[in-house]
Amino acid sequence: MSPHLTTCLAIVDGNDGWLLDAGPDLPRHVGRLSERGITLAGILLTHAHIGHYTGLAMLGREAMDVADMPVWAAPRMAAFLQSNGPWDQLVKAGNISLRSVENSVHLSPRLSAVAFPVPHRDEYSETVGIRIAGPSASLLYVPDTDGWDGWETSIEEHLGNVDIAFLDGTFFSGDELPGRDMTAIAHPSVTDSLRRFSALPPAERAKVHFTHLNHTNPLLRGDSDEYMRVVRSGLAIADEGQIVML
Repeated sequence: MSPHLTTCLAIVDGNDGWLLDAGPDLPRHVGRLSERGITLAGILLTHAHIGHYTGLAMLGREAMDVADMPVWAAPRMAAFLQSNGPWDQLVKAGNISLRSVENSVHLSPRLSAVAFPVPHRDEYSETVGIRIAGPSASLLYVPDTDGWDGWETSIEEHLGNVDIAFLDGTFFSGDELPGRDMTAIAHPSVTDSLRRFSALPPAERAKVHFTHLNHTNPLLRGDSDEYMRVVRSGLAIADEGQIVML
């Protein structure tokens, strides 16, 4: 299983940028920000699965050797980074400065972030979704969850409070990994999401953009029948380089 590279989102205000998650391709994301004259100002983490935090290693002395990079994390996630190598070296060397997402995070005078728990396979840390609020719009980021049931606040209510949502679309259906027990790597299939969201008004469905696509997911092919099924349903697939004004 290998998450698609669009897992990471960048939030930008002026010349400062913040990454939502730090996957293995973090240097590429930082490079793309730099090409646009944007400096990485911090990282917000959702959980401790490889596609979401292992890029932190590139911030250390063997690579970028940054100083005091703000990294916001939930309590178990922060404790994991502080207590396990090589991540603890980043903390001890001052490459990263761990900060809490338990309360609202003010990224800049115009941007704020709020994290909330979502059910997922929490072997090393809890999992959170993140809501970003800007001057004129807001965004929901939930790249990983076991499903849409069992949330403290329903996904439909979350959708009603934002303008656009990037949601877990890891697998299109439950038969993408022959020989694997899909229940051991639980995600809401896109087909299940399409059924659930079909009852929403068109304007609410249009907010949904599927992200975190596995390499087996036919939504990676813009000419696939599955891709067109999503489009006809009034939902969308996130594009790399997509820009949303907040």
